[in-house]
Amino acid sequence: MNHARQILGIAAFVLLVAGFAGGVWWFANRNALEQIAGKGRADLALAADRVSGQMLRYRELAVVLARHPDLAAILSGAGDVAAARAVVLGFADMTGALTVELVDARGRLVVASTPEGGVYAPGELPLSRALNGALGTRHRVETDADGTSQRIFAFAAPVFGPEGKPIGAVLVEADVRRLEENWPGNAPAVFFYDAGGRVLISNRSDLVLARLGEGGSFPDHRVSRVGEHEIWHMPQEPYLPDRALYLERDMPVLGLRAGLMLDTASASRIAVTQAALAGALGMVFGVLLFLAAQRQRALAGRLMIEEAMTAELERRVAARTRDLSRVNADLRREVTERKEAELALKRAQAELVQAGKLTALGEMSAGISHELNQPLMAIRSYAENGEMFMERGNEAQARENLTRISELARRMGRIIRNLRAFARQENEPISDVDMVQVIEAALDLARPKLKSGGVTLDWVPPTGPVMVRGGEVRLQQVVMNLVSNAADAMVDSDRREISITLDHTGSHVSLSVRDTGPGIAEPERMFDPFYSTKAVGAAEGMGLGLSISYGLVQSFGGAIRGANHPGGGAVFTVELVPAGQEVAA
Repeated sequence: MNHARQILGIAAFVLLVAGFAGGVWWFANRNALEQIAGKGRADLALAADRVSGQMLRYRELAVVLARHPDLAAILSGAGDVAAARAVVLGFADMTGALTVELVDARGRLVVASTPEGGVYAPGELPLSRALNGALGTRHRVETDADGTSQRIFAFAAPVFGPEGKPIGAVLVEADVRRLEENWPGNAPAVFFYDAGGRVLISNRSDLVLARLGEGGSFPDHRVSRVGEHEIWHMPQEPYLPDRALYLERDMPVLGLRAGLMLDTASASRIAVTQAALAGALGMVFGVLLFLAAQRQRALAGRLMIEEAMTAELERRVAARTRDLSRVNADLRREVTERKEAELALKRAQAELVQAGKLTALGEMSAGISHELNQPLMAIRSYAENGEMFMERGNEAQARENLTRISELARRMGRIIRNLRAFARQENEPISDVDMVQVIEAALDLARPKLKSGGVTLDWVPPTGPVMVRGGEVRLQQVVMNLVSNAADAMVDSDRREISITLDHTGSHVSLSVRDTGPGIAEPERMFDPFYSTKAVGAAEGMGLGLSISYGLVQSFGGAIRGANHPGGGAVFTVELVPAGQEVAA
């Protein structure tokens, strides 16, 4: 009877420990999934912003071309067809658009960047909205003669006549494959599908054109829920997670929804580890209780032995007590080791949470420091020097420092305004600017950085001014970007020299900036936004400098190009329009 009772007690205790371990697993799994979901939401937002930014720039191209005077003139019957065709061809080549087309108010094709045109009827999207004075958006899938499917996004913008009514429309089409070619290879599985459930964009080729929903061609998956989280089970898919956390995000501007699948294997490992530790601790506690009960029963039984066996009983009890002490010491040592392991696990979890916080902080704070760091350092230097001048009674010099601080603050405001204008395709009026003063002003801000980096500057200014058409602050920004990029490129070089030359020959003013760094690894991508060769997380590694400089120089009617110098390093050349000449529209 007692034996059966013991078996039932042990079984009940094992079930209790199993339940406790299961509760720990459930809580740990929920907590780990929440951390994965937080990172996944950030990844999904970045992917959605990337797709929106890449696609909507073609809509902005349609809006800009809709206001182009050559295209408006041809619709009014007073323009040159050749000039209009050159405009659409040029913009199609510069932006990588699939087609750029101009249609009249009845939807008839006027000019196009490709021989094929007029694929939309006036009564269907996106032309129907554009011909009624609104922006139009539509996506479609075409199948080529070889059976290849082509996914196309089309954007249409109205061209308004002098009376404010639409007299035609500009249609811009973009190929989705150009966006997918540059997708990071180690990113989680993400896809974008339309209202019908058809996947139009994805970084997994096997998901492209698959259809969600019952009877669709999307990979088979079973859906379960853990709290607020939706889990997809896909054990038969070799290139997708067996168990994935699924997140969604709406993209109403493009008429799409974004989906992201995150592998939950790490969450499962953490949950299993914590549950195993909790179960082991519970079993150790149970063994201690069982041994204590056994010893108590043994001692109680021996107290009932006859008085004649008392001495023998005491001897045996002493021996048993020594054994129990050794066992208890071993158990205490094991419990201590288990507690230390639990503390180590908690520290690892705390470090994981802290790393997530630092990642979010880096995403919020890295944006504008690249453009304002140098003026802020100059303001700090002038402020410290001004304080010393005030202490020495040199008010005139301190006043001059305050004036410089004020000028730098105004200059920082103008830099921010110019960056915003560049992002919105806005420009301040262009005037005549002395390029020598522009270079000297930029070098005044760059010299502390060059000095701290051990960079030698080779710059001999011309004897007189060299006037060009442009904006003073924006040209200073271009020079600063080129000089700063050159200095950053030579961090690991033994020889660190920057050569600046300014030449006015022919019909252009040419500025060259050469460094002695390792050169340009991918010349074809150097003007792409967010392309950078600097270390991830670096304070000045946003990859926007050359892209912004390219847009600024283009707005002045000039050109900028970069190449690897035969003697080593990279050389960037900026060609500007001399003063007295008109900047081409």
